[in-house]
Amino acid sequence: MATLADLAREAHDCTRCPLAAGRTQVVFGVGDLDADLMFVGEGPGREEDLKGEPFVGRSGQLLDRLMVEEMGLTRDRCYIANVVKCRPPGNRDPLPEEIAACRPYLEQQVALIDPKVIVPLGNFATKFLLDTTEGITRLRGRVHPYGNRVIVPTYHPAAALRGGGEVLAKMRADFVRAKEQLRMVAA
Repeated sequence: MATLADLAREAHDCTRCPLAAGRTQVVFGVGDLDADLMFVGEGPGREEDLKGEPFVGRSGQLLDRLMVEEMGLTRDRCYIANVVKCRPPGNRDPLPEEIAACRPYLEQQVALIDPKVIVPLGNFATKFLLDTTEGITRLRGRVHPYGNRVIVPTYHPAAALRGGGEVLAKMRADFVRAKEQLRMVAA
């Protein structure tokens, strides 16, 4: 298996799908390479495409705040990646063929980072990781086994920015659930 640096270099040269033509840069992933906690979003937005780092816009600010407030962790203590590594035009949802093209990158990131707890943010990341067509509303609120890991799905921070207090409260509960899982694997 390649190293994470090798995989990132490969992703930066990737032209497997049409998203490559419209990107400013590949948004591969960022964080602690030995993290027990990994967050997975669906794909980069405008700010992420410009900076080359996942979750740096308004959604990222909320993610960072929830990590600190509910888990006592900062961004440098976890790893953050996306299902697709290039920005879909107009921030549209990633297409099945785009997700398929990026699948090997995320699968190898998970294998190389080897987190104990994965928190998919939103519908696409949750469906991808759990290999299901069931939506986030039905899947969040509980822990799902994933090999020798667990998955704790929650809403995408953008949903909380749009949906207000109820969505935010559910996200907070999911972050606490993920923190409890981290505590259990550390014991």
